[in-house]
Amino acid sequence: MNLLATSYYQPDTVSFYNVVLFIHIAAAVIAFGGTFTYGLVEAVVTRPEQRRHLAFWHRLQRELGAKIITPAAIVILAAGIYLAAAGNFGFGDTFVSIGIVIIVVLLGLGHAFFMPTELRAAEAAERDIEAAGDGEIVLGAEYETLAKRLMVVGIASNLLVLVAIFVMVMKPL
Repeated sequence: MNLLATSYYQPDTVSFYNVVLFIHIAAAVIAFGGTFTYGLVEAVVTRPEQRRHLAFWHRLQRELGAKIITPAAIVILAAGIYLAAAGNFGFGDTFVSIGIVIIVVLLGLGHAFFMPTELRAAEAAERDIEAAGDGEIVLGAEYETLAKRLMVVGIASNLLVLVAIFVMVMKPL
């Protein structure tokens, strides 16, 4: 069991390359696995009897993005770069290029779109909750617009994750 023996994937071998491959895959699960549940959480917290939790939910999304998704996505990128540099697939391989583009796009969306939009959605929800007092919470147009944007871009981002997984598994030319 030589940890530095290979620079390519070898089944049934504990090598540095295989450990980095594991880290790459584990980081993808950690970064993006939970994002596939966001739609369900959103459906629950937008129910009239649950709307008081909306601001908390969007602040939690922002925290998850900053403290779980972004660091794990950086690990995905760094491990992927190592795998391409050290392995028998290179940066010129289609699946490697697509994977790098997707992770860079997702990192950019996290910081340029998701984090600020989640914060604005939390603030809009807080205003709507405060305006309702003890009565029924009616979500305003600002919140609805932000929530719709988060949903659409979230679905697109999840589709990008699935495309990345597909090309990593299929390795098209």
